[in-house]
Amino acid sequence: MAFSSNLNWIPLWSALLTVFVTRVNGIDIYLDWNVSITDGLIPLLVDQQVVIINGVFPGPLINATTDDVVHVNVFNYMDEPLLFTWNGIQQRRNSWQDGVSGTNCPIKPLKNWTYVFQMKDQIGTFIYFPSINFLKASGGYGPIRVNNRDNVPVPFPQPEAEFDLLIGDWYSGDYKHFRKMLETEESAYDVTPDAILMNGMGPYIDSDSLWYETFTVDKVHIICFTGKTYRFRISNIGGTLSFNFRIQSHTMLLVEAEGSYTNQITLNSLDVHVGQSYSVLVTADQNDADFYIIASPKLLYATGVAGVGVLHYSNSTTLAGGAHPSGPDAFDLGFSMNQAKSIRWNLTTGAARPNPQGSFNVSNIALSQTFILQSSRAEVNGQPRLVVNNVSYFTPDTSLKLADHLTNGTGVYELDEFPVQSVNVDTSYGTSVVSGNYRGWIELVFQNNMDDMDSWHLDGYSFFVVGFGNGHWTPDVRNTYNTIDPVARSTTQVYPHGWTAVYAFLDNPGMWNLRSQTLKNWYLGLQLYIRVYDPDPNPAKERPPPENLLFCGLFESQSLAPARHRHLNH
Repeated sequence: MAFSSNLNWIPLWSALLTVFVTRVNGIDIYLDWNVSITDGLIPLLVDQQVVIINGVFPGPLINATTDDVVHVNVFNYMDEPLLFTWNGIQQRRNSWQDGVSGTNCPIKPLKNWTYVFQMKDQIGTFIYFPSINFLKASGGYGPIRVNNRDNVPVPFPQPEAEFDLLIGDWYSGDYKHFRKMLETEESAYDVTPDAILMNGMGPYIDSDSLWYETFTVDKVHIICFTGKTYRFRISNIGGTLSFNFRIQSHTMLLVEAEGSYTNQITLNSLDVHVGQSYSVLVTADQNDADFYIIASPKLLYATGVAGVGVLHYSNSTTLAGGAHPSGPDAFDLGFSMNQAKSIRWNLTTGAARPNPQGSFNVSNIALSQTFILQSSRAEVNGQPRLVVNNVSYFTPDTSLKLADHLTNGTGVYELDEFPVQSVNVDTSYGTSVVSGNYRGWIELVFQNNMDDMDSWHLDGYSFFVVGFGNGHWTPDVRNTYNTIDPVARSTTQVYPHGWTAVYAFLDNPGMWNLRSQTLKNWYLGLQLYIRVYDPDPNPAKERPPPENLLFCGLFESQSLAPARHRHLNH
């Protein structure tokens, strides 16, 4: 079946003029993605299906600059519907492009659809991945870079090169089979991943690996005769395991976390939780040799699961060998929590804009809402599920955002039907959509009542991570919050039988997914949506539906009336 492309031919002189003239305000980047399933890639010498984009796994890099507009024309060559979400990209005033089931109707098999979104007022390291049907378990993910504009300095010397490093756990089986098991067998929840991949490749010197990841660096800088420095953009793209990252005989300088420049701290190792991204600087200051790059799982005794790559000095004749460099105890949550508390916002540097990040902070705010969200495992109607305040999210066939636009949600969801500060007595399914006060400060408390590490993410925003703790959260623990320089990010870990508290300023109207980043938790119902509503119809406040809006569910047969504004202003 043939596809029709949405791309238009642009004269060369016009394209050059666009790049030259509009870089201050952003340029348009056009991408065509062919998404399909292959059994020709075998990361672990096991025949299995892998989701590929343009024939590669992981998928291609999206390399953009602040305020660029990205057009991604997705062609779905798979046998089931598809959506991509852009983890950490805030989609300012434009939740229509967020790419989750609550904001978009899926791209059907043998169909295509074009996302159009702006990297508005953002910099940093992010990821994209499929958001429905458990597809992420088999790949389809890739890296996103949002670079500083030329007029906004980066708070560290220009590195020699940058490396994208996507690290994540991997199951050597069919994702459809595992998906079905999760829906029917409680024991499937506790299945241990088979490996940790680095950029889609198995561990170095492992009998189950055909390939391993290696990064080549130069020791001597021509001008100053010191080791060259490299930026590693590290993301936990997996679905289950947190990991500790380290490089044999090298320290790392932490500089960025999901679009926020951090206070620069030197680390021997770094805990990275599911869905999180960091930038670290690594200097090639050792003797010419090869060195292990290690990602060892947290809260897991299983041997042979660690991800292993190689840092290769260009003049090295010595292979990496011997014992792997040791890291913190996998069950030492005190180490992990203390490190998390040490990651703080750089208040004095600019980021997407020249003015200091700290110009906007939480040191003296008035909260307008508090949500206390308790996560646990449960059984609902005889099926294993995950619940928030005893409600397991039920995904309707109709996009919430579409229903909100056409019928104010009628027939699809009931606003504020489910609790955000208390726990229902009985477990149940429910399409939980809750009100967020527009331009109000919200406190989100994630209470993890499970034995496993969890991660939570909010689309549409960066939130300020003000506190972590063990046991149950109470209002008294607000006295322990860091309200001076908490890091702003979009994904935070929540420790087993512990809590994490964040603040967010709800200035971005739309329908926003609040979810567990742990894939099986997300799939089994650990999510809800926050509807941030501004009644002002001015499209400067929230964009109208796109011209190519897809319809599904109750509105499958409808078409879109003319929108008020079609052009995406830079």
